[in-house]
Amino acid sequence: MPRRLLHCILMVALAAWLTSCNRRSDPQTVVMIIESSPTNLDPRVGTDAQSERIDKLLFDSLVRRDGHFNLQPWVAERWEIPDPLTYIFHLRHDVRFHNGAPLTSRDVKWTLDSIMNGSVISAKASTYKQIDRIDAPDEWTLVIKLKEPYVTLLWNLSDGAFGIVPFGSDKNFNRKPIGSGPFKFVSAEQDSEVIIERNDQYWGEHARLPRVRFAVVPDTTTRALELRKGSADVEINALTPDMVVALQREPNLDVKIASGTIYSYIAFNLRDPLLSDARVRQAIAYAIDRNTMITYLWRDQAEPANNVLPKQHWAYNPDARNYDYDPAHARQILDDAGYAAKNGVRFHLTMKTSTEETTRLLAAVLQQQLREVGIALDIRSFEFGTFYSDVVKGAFQLYSLRWIGGNEDPDIFEHVFHSASFPPKRANRSYYVNPKVDALIDQGRRELDQEKRKQIYFELERILADDAPYVHLWYLDNVIVYSKRLRNVQLSPSGNYDFLTKLEFAQ
Repeated sequence: MPRRLLHCILMVALAAWLTSCNRRSDPQTVVMIIESSPTNLDPRVGTDAQSERIDKLLFDSLVRRDGHFNLQPWVAERWEIPDPLTYIFHLRHDVRFHNGAPLTSRDVKWTLDSIMNGSVISAKASTYKQIDRIDAPDEWTLVIKLKEPYVTLLWNLSDGAFGIVPFGSDKNFNRKPIGSGPFKFVSAEQDSEVIIERNDQYWGEHARLPRVRFAVVPDTTTRALELRKGSADVEINALTPDMVVALQREPNLDVKIASGTIYSYIAFNLRDPLLSDARVRQAIAYAIDRNTMITYLWRDQAEPANNVLPKQHWAYNPDARNYDYDPAHARQILDDAGYAAKNGVRFHLTMKTSTEETTRLLAAVLQQQLREVGIALDIRSFEFGTFYSDVVKGAFQLYSLRWIGGNEDPDIFEHVFHSASFPPKRANRSYYVNPKVDALIDQGRRELDQEKRKQIYFELERILADDAPYVHLWYLDNVIVYSKRLRNVQLSPSGNYDFLTKLEFAQ
């Protein structure tokens, strides 16, 4: 979008909206724009992005992920795995909840038990179904016994997936959540705001900001206006690429872009007679010019993807087959497979999309690129609920979606590609079946040695790259726009809100 046109849109919208805007009331409060309210700030319950990201600031987990998604000590300062069914965690002695009570093994046990026994209704209950029992032999020791080997347990006890609540916390806990994290809950108003403040008694490194107000602003143009006129300080991944480019020119704003893990892909329905042929899927992958789409659709705010896992991940295989843009090779594959062109068309396919703008634009560009290799692509756009319902039911040939966070754990392979994971049970929506892949996934879930696990996933990724049930598109960059009154912006690959713990006012 040309800067002059964007400027006009912003000015017209501002004139109509200015009288109802929220003005800054406290210069020591950082105002961060978010697109929607968190659904539930009880970390046992909330699974939407806003709930999980704000919960990470309010609650501590047993273990924590680093920049390469290795698991590091946190509230559990160390742990032992004497056998594949037993995990023994030794807790720090200096962690306290925001009400001053010490955090002990009893609290961790209560957190897990209340999820598993239905004391709170939680979608996370199935996550811990492999747990047989939990013991707290003393205040600082927690023992988890499993029904079967499940290496992903540690991931499900890490930040974002898990937050420790005080013993006795009931189903109304979300009204005034009490955690032990670097920020404390102050207040929340649905569809308006969430306010948190620094926990000055935090056991770890203290946050630099005294208070953060998350302002809920559903409209994208309004989010840009808030930043431009200075009534908001920061947003992350909540503006269109064109708006980011325009706001880069604003004298009071800075923009920082860093590699991210949000993964976009195209999926095939392998029950379809045409798409069950791996050669067709491979040809389509070679026919897609991802770099051109990244430039024009995302203004270079993305990087080509060659894997479901992000490239920062310890289990990412850089040597798996890559489908660089090669339309001549795509045509040759289809010729050799017997899909001859008649009047320039080999066959028709239909791609279902939502009405979201970038998805529709992706489909339109894809339509043009596939035409170059003789594939006629029809596009059918639906409201997101209808579109997603069709995807889950398998009523599609092709579709495109994103994985946000779920692709940071190698157990996503079980969720997405195991033959036991067809919908509605899990998310193998391509109906992909490969017994060797199943065996490798099962092996990877049992193997405790990370180096051996890594080799298992390398082989798995190699097979998946050859079979091409997905076309890997790109990883979206993390893009943060912020006021120059702030400094020390440190983005994590996940694009979460951890940067708020390091953010500080410029001198």
